[in-house]
Amino acid sequence: MPIAIKSAREIELMRVAGRILGRVHKELAQEIKPGMSTLDIDRIGEELIRSYGCIPSFLNYQGFPASVCVSVNNEVIHGIPQKGRIIEEGDIVSLDTGVIYKGYQSDAARTVGVGDISKQAADLIERTRLSFFEGMKYAKAGNRLFDISAAIGDYAQSFGYGVVRDFVGHGIGAHMHEPPEIPNFRQKRRGMRLLSGMTLAVEPMINMGTWRVKGSKNGWTIRTADGALSAHYENTVLITGDGPEIFSVTEEEAEKIDFLVNMEE
Repeated sequence: MPIAIKSAREIELMRVAGRILGRVHKELAQEIKPGMSTLDIDRIGEELIRSYGCIPSFLNYQGFPASVCVSVNNEVIHGIPQKGRIIEEGDIVSLDTGVIYKGYQSDAARTVGVGDISKQAADLIERTRLSFFEGMKYAKAGNRLFDISAAIGDYAQSFGYGVVRDFVGHGIGAHMHEPPEIPNFRQKRRGMRLLSGMTLAVEPMINMGTWRVKGSKNGWTIRTADGALSAHYENTVLITGDGPEIFSVTEEEAEKIDFLVNMEE
């Protein structure tokens, strides 16, 4: 599949999908509290998505059985919601979900703390978020794709964190996964040149320990190989000549993040 440059109509539909997903994430995060099951979280997430007139893009995608990937503590991605999995005070929970609005997708992830969490966990969550914005400083038409990757990885590794290598970001549009793949760590080359109209899902997955991960018996859930905590932050992004437009945030968040994506000269 070639890399799709989106039309003005497609961009507007993805912009709406992203704003809806931003609100879903904000509202879902506010619901997280000790004693909930991960299945409760999935149920609330699906209800929120459908309340905005969207379809949960993860539900039954390649066989995934839920609308929200709910990954707890050392689970990196693809946590399957379960009635018996109860979140507790001090846990961190990664919420990865997507919406389809009039045929177009948006994909985003957030990691949230449950009640009072340790400083180390809070730092991991915030630095994972900031690593995304380090990458966004290079997300401008004319720059190179892997400059985004290098900026993300260099920032995270400066704190001694492990940057997951087995899973990467991706293009997005009418399909959840489109070219190109977007690693979160430095590459030997700078990669393809970015063009206006590209839409990307950039998603740092950062571990407190090793970058290595392992699978689970359920065939979906990925965990850190050493049992250390992991955090995940993702947004759907439009490439323009003036820098990135981040779709999957609320209108209020969009107004507050401009300073984080000032372009490198």
